[in-house]
Amino acid sequence: MIRQAKRLPADLPGSGWYEILPEPKAARVLEGMQTADWIIVGAGFAGLTAANRLAELCPDDSIVLIDAQRVGFGAAGRNTGFMIDLPHDLNSDSYTNKREEDLKQIRLNRAAIDYARQMAEEKELGDSFNFCGKYHGAASDKGEKHLQDFARGLESMGEDFSTLTASEMKTLTGSDFYTGGLFTPGAAIIQPAAYVRKLAERLPANVTLYENSPVRSVQPGKNPLVTTDRGSVQGGRVLMTVNGQAESFGFFKGKFLHVFTYGSMTRQLSDAEQKRLGGKDEWALIPADPMGSTVRRIREGRIVVRNTFTYNPDMSTSRKQVERIGKAHDRSFRKRFPMLDDVGMEHRWGGHLCISLNNGHGFGQLEEGIYAGVCQNGIGVAKGTLSGLMLAEEVAGGRHPLLPDFKSCGLPSSLPPLTSLGAPMVMAWRELSAGVEK
Repeated sequence: MIRQAKRLPADLPGSGWYEILPEPKAARVLEGMQTADWIIVGAGFAGLTAANRLAELCPDDSIVLIDAQRVGFGAAGRNTGFMIDLPHDLNSDSYTNKREEDLKQIRLNRAAIDYARQMAEEKELGDSFNFCGKYHGAASDKGEKHLQDFARGLESMGEDFSTLTASEMKTLTGSDFYTGGLFTPGAAIIQPAAYVRKLAERLPANVTLYENSPVRSVQPGKNPLVTTDRGSVQGGRVLMTVNGQAESFGFFKGKFLHVFTYGSMTRQLSDAEQKRLGGKDEWALIPADPMGSTVRRIREGRIVVRNTFTYNPDMSTSRKQVERIGKAHDRSFRKRFPMLDDVGMEHRWGGHLCISLNNGHGFGQLEEGIYAGVCQNGIGVAKGTLSGLMLAEEVAGGRHPLLPDFKSCGLPSSLPPLTSLGAPMVMAWRELSAGVEK
C-alpha cells in the first residue's frame, strides 16, 4: 500500500534561533529519479544523526537525506536547546519517575550526548554545542519543593548536583526573581538551528542532502520508493525520522499527542542594558515546575523565554496563537527582568512536539523496507539524537550495547477516547498550577 502524506510540515517563519543565523546557501532540491542504498526522510536531530552513523557503519553505501523545509527551520530548530542527560518526564512534577526506569534513561541519554559530542568535535561545530550543564530555578515554596524532590531522586541514584541560594541565582541571572536553584553538570546546551545546520553542512561524503523537498508518498516493498513534488528516490530501505509527522503517513494512528510549545527572543541588548542586568553573559535555566518558564541568556546578548503548551492535533499553529501566547512570554519576562522594561521581543515562534502517553518510542520496522525512529516525547535534542543513533545501529547490524535497553522502552500506547477534550484541560490545569513559576 502506498503511504500518502495527508499533511506536510507547515512551520511559520519567526524562530529566533533560525532568524539570527546568516542566510543559508541555496537549497539542493530533489529532482528526477534517483537511487540510493538508504533513504532517510526528515533532517532533524534523528535524521542527521542516523545519516552520520549509517555513513560510519556503511561507508561504501549511498545515503539520501530528504527534508521538507530548510534544515533548522522546522521543529529541530525551534526548541530551547537542552540536551538533557537526567530524567526529564514532562508528566511528572519533579521530572523523575521510577528509579530503575530513570537509571535506564540516564544511560541512554548519556549515550546520545556522547555521540553528539563526538560529532561536534569531529565536525568542529564550535559554540553551537556546549557541554556546560544546566540550571533549575525555583521562585516559590512550591517550586522549592519540586527541587527538593528532584534532588532526593538524584541523590538516590548517586548523581552529582549542587544547590544554589537566592543570592547565587541572582549572581547567575541578574534577577531577584529566583528563590533558589539546582545545577546538574551533565547536560549539553546547543543553539538548535545552528547545530543542525552545521551538521547538515558537514555530512559524510556518501550522504546527499535534499531540502525544500516534501515527501508526498512512501511505497513499501523490497525496493521502497519515496516520491516528492519534483522527483523520487528508490532504494534498499527507508528510515522515517519525521517525529510526529509519521502519523501523516498513516503510521501510529491514534497514538501520538501533537503538542506545540512556544518561544520568544528579545532584540539584542545594548551594552548599557547588559550592564544594568548584570549576571553571567550566558546561562540556560529550566523551571522547577515542568510547566513553568524555561529561560536562556545567549552569548549574542539576547534572552529567550519559553512556556505554554497547546494541543494541536492538526500539527500546526497559527500566527494569532503565537502572538496570543507571546503576551504570556512578555509577562514572564517582565516578572524576571523588571530592569529591562524597555526591552521587547524581536522573534516569536511555536514548535511541534510529539508525545506518547506511556513515553514509548515509535521505533523499528513498520512495513517491508520501512523503519522508523520517531516520537521523542518532548525531549527532542537528546532523544532525537538517540533515536537516530539507535535506528542506524538497528538497520545496519550495529552492535551498540544499549540498543536492547532502548528497544525495551516499548512502543506508544493508544490514546484514550475524548483525548481532544481531555488533553487541553489537563495542560491548562497544570500550567495554572505552576503559578508564579510560569
